[in-house]
Amino acid sequence: MAKVTLEQANTIISAGQLKGREMGIGPLTIVVLDDGGHLVSMQREDKSGILRFEIAFGKAWGGLAIGRSSRANETDILTREHFGVALAAASNGRIIPVAGGVLILDNDGNVSGAVGVTGDSSDNDESCAVAGIEAAKLIAKI
Repeated sequence: MAKVTLEQANTIISAGQLKGREMGIGPLTIVVLDDGGHLVSMQREDKSGILRFEIAFGKAWGGLAIGRSSRANETDILTREHFGVALAAASNGRIIPVAGGVLILDNDGNVSGAVGVTGDSSDNDESCAVAGIEAAKLIAKI
């Protein structure tokens, strides 16, 4: 199983930012983690809020922690509040369960990392994450 590389992470970030500019959104903060939840690369665009790193990290990290996108975590928590409380406690509040955290799959279908994007609506954040992953010729798992 291949971990996301620095070169791939930087491509993901650049393409995600470009998608954000095309959509007229932002400023974005984009975080790329490897499959173990370690930071590979991050950029915070000018005028991005001071808590944006933690939000983007929590979206990506939460996806890796549970093995699915942050959108799937959000959907589950909305219908199972006790599960959300348990996740918050187990992760010391690190999981951010809203769309914008997308798993990165390699060409063999293995998880190689995750992307977290924040700066606009969760749906728009997720679109930027997917655009970045696809630009790096990897597979986005929403």
